[in-house]
Amino acid sequence: MATIASVTADWVLDSRAVPTVEATVTLSDGRYAFAQAPSGASTGVHESLELRDTHSRRFSGRGVLGAVASVRQEISVALTGMDATDQIALDQRLVSLDGTEDRSHLGANAMVAVSAACARAGALVNETPLWAHLAGSRKATLPLPMVNLFSGNLHARGGMTIQDVLVVPFAAPDLVTSIEWVHDIYHAAKELLAGRGASTLVGDEGGFGAPSSSSEECIALACDAIALAGREAGAEVGIALDVAATHMIQSDGNYVLDGVSMSSAQLVATMARWQTDYPIVSIEDPLAEDDWDGWQLAAIAFKTGVQLLGDDLLCTHLDRLERAASLGCANAVLVKANQIGTLSEALAVADRSRELGMRAVVSARSGETEDDWLADLAVASGAGQIKVGSVARSERLAKYNRLLRIARGADSPRWSGSNGFGNAALGVR
Repeated sequence: MATIASVTADWVLDSRAVPTVEATVTLSDGRYAFAQAPSGASTGVHESLELRDTHSRRFSGRGVLGAVASVRQEISVALTGMDATDQIALDQRLVSLDGTEDRSHLGANAMVAVSAACARAGALVNETPLWAHLAGSRKATLPLPMVNLFSGNLHARGGMTIQDVLVVPFAAPDLVTSIEWVHDIYHAAKELLAGRGASTLVGDEGGFGAPSSSSEECIALACDAIALAGREAGAEVGIALDVAATHMIQSDGNYVLDGVSMSSAQLVATMARWQTDYPIVSIEDPLAEDDWDGWQLAAIAFKTGVQLLGDDLLCTHLDRLERAASLGCANAVLVKANQIGTLSEALAVADRSRELGMRAVVSARSGETEDDWLADLAVASGAGQIKVGSVARSERLAKYNRLLRIARGADSPRWSGSNGFGNAALGVR
């Protein structure tokens, strides 16, 4: 049996030219595996903490030499000699070694890079694809993509207040076709923007910078792009929104949407109207991360079948997921491994959401790398949905291309299908 001989790390640059951690696990038989940690721009206060060199002028305080040191010094000693195929035990050792609730000792960036590298090493030992190694007894699925089309807020400064308008090709018969549809819609949107004389520059996640300061106009333009691509909005392709309302809330508790101040109830009413006028199937973070009352209003006001997706609200933490379920605040959780620290914990949140009758969406971050382990994690989770970004920028395409390779494999998992979004898009209650 191959065991872990050593763990080391160094820094590399992510898609925003910000340092991040790359961990390498070497096995007792000489083989090795590496993985890189993603990083978010739109981060919630409840998510686990990255370890950054905040007191250094180097990289303007964004360096990760402290996180690298925690891998080389503490983590390597703790994991050496362990069974490389026992992912849960490895991740539990990381959690125990860190010993904090917010992962502030080792750093969530160090932990997730090591966790993913360990998973790759375990897959090498088992001579199995990473997704199959992580899935274990779970029913792995090829996930339905949720793909950025227009971006604003922290993902593309200027334009609309909400963070992203996305498209969901829920009626596609398979993963490969879903990517083809989204490609066509993306290029149709580019054609529409060019026709308006608008910029076709892209934001952090590959979506076009929002061409209007009106979020609703951008939603309508997304529907136009779907039609121009030869697809039918509502019947074949739905709209998803990442509102990122935590970044819209003011000190008085009101929100500012596209320059207009409104209460939680008014914001909810606005988005409920959007659901009547447009084929919206999913809304992420429509209220701020601690506006539990507002989230309950949204759960009541939004159409049945529309995915009420918690990111900043839940932060891939089981305790917040349980609270949301008990209050009826959300019906889906965004799963980001670096929000919690290890792949096993992220999978546990996806598993628990299923037990609670909720959906899960495995997600990348705005600061990504060329590493593609997230695609395998999404397949392994059986969540049925993935949110990587747009079909532009190589750090995004690395994940989509990995999904395509998995889909074309002889042992390919089943296609997750529409996730029931057809009824939501058509306004069926």
